[in-house]
Amino acid sequence: MAIITQDLKKQVLKDIKSDFDSASENYFAVIGRSEDWNDSDVAPTVISSAREERNFRLGIQSAKNIIDLSFVVPRYNWSSGAIYSAYDDASVGYPAQSYYVMNDNNQVYMCIQQSRNAAGQAQTSTVQPTGNTTGVAFDTADGYIWKFLYSISALDANKYISANYLPIKLQGATDSDSPAADVEQLAVQNAAIIGQITGYQVDSGGSGYSSTPTVNVTGNGTKAKANATISGGQVVKVELIDSSGAYTLGSGYDYADVTITGGGAPTKPAAVRAVISTPIGLGGDPRDDLRATSIMFNAKPSGAEGNDFIIGNDFRQVGLIRNLKDSAGTVDFTASTGIGLKKLVLSSVTQGFTADNQILGSTSGIKALIDKVDSSNIWYHQTEETGFGNFGSGENISETNGNGAGVLNGSFHPYVNPEIDTFSGEVLYIDNRAAVTRSADQTEDIKIVIQI
Repeated sequence: MAIITQDLKKQVLKDIKSDFDSASENYFAVIGRSEDWNDSDVAPTVISSAREERNFRLGIQSAKNIIDLSFVVPRYNWSSGAIYSAYDDASVGYPAQSYYVMNDNNQVYMCIQQSRNAAGQAQTSTVQPTGNTTGVAFDTADGYIWKFLYSISALDANKYISANYLPIKLQGATDSDSPAADVEQLAVQNAAIIGQITGYQVDSGGSGYSSTPTVNVTGNGTKAKANATISGGQVVKVELIDSSGAYTLGSGYDYADVTITGGGAPTKPAAVRAVISTPIGLGGDPRDDLRATSIMFNAKPSGAEGNDFIIGNDFRQVGLIRNLKDSAGTVDFTASTGIGLKKLVLSSVTQGFTADNQILGSTSGIKALIDKVDSSNIWYHQTEETGFGNFGSGENISETNGNGAGVLNGSFHPYVNPEIDTFSGEVLYIDNRAAVTRSADQTEDIKIVIQI
């Protein structure tokens, strides 16, 4: 059976970010679908099909150019009374008990040794890790050992922290104008030590130990040391040694063998394996330390956004489109925002129209759904249910499920094309959701997470 490695996942995300950062590429958050999903208006599961994508495009109301993107990882807040796992290079993904946390100050720490009692049983965490020690691991009074990785700046927190995710990045060069959190993280990255043994996992405790055995670490690195604890004749834990205020994690290990010697005359030797740090050392690239396999696009449309976003109606879909074109479909659309709805111009209104109602052309028989009404203008879209086509100049239109009625302008073509061609670009993401109604003082915080 084949697998996709962590390195490939990271490379795919890096390629997306590189494309996003390119001046020639544009990514847009789009919203749409004003009509109910069904009689109970319950959002269906998205299906990956050409028809699903086509219907999504048909309902697009508005688009906003995305300028913010970050790697993200699942969010775990430190909580007193929780048990945290230690980082383990044998783990796949994220264990049930997280091995990293974010504290109350938006600082992120990695657990490299779990607190265990004399019998080797895991203990709860009761002391929140704090501080920004650059190069060394530190312990808290509850027996846990932590490694500080980075702080999340207020700006990044506002953009990327959500109920389920927190941002993570590799910090590049800094200067005198850089935020303190960036300078701090770069110092942590530069202090990373390659090939440290960050912990020890007891795969089998053995039997028959009558005294404390010796832990021997061999490999292509140096200076890693640890102590073993026995209980009931078994090795129940192997722990890092604190030597003069610094834990002896060693350095330079690509591989290591751990043997347990002495301890009397054990009837069965214990089996212990070394946990080795990520390739460039703990803190060297926190995306590796915390196994980042997701990126987040963030956009915050505020109010009407220059009349490109509808006020007073709702939307039920959010999407991500790369490289939208203008209404002619020939030139890249590069404005900050754009509307994706056609507009009808009326010469007279007999009875006011209402958003979400359906209109019918008396001569053409064309139908459409109203998204927005503004005096003598109607913004609309069409679906498989309404059918497709263009209303005629000077035609009478009326609502099929309301009282609205009026006459379309007859001196020129009655509809105005949208600012964007909703059938251009590449749809990368679709999310069906419950209805969200927009108001003039409302800002949507659209966070689109792509997981590899």
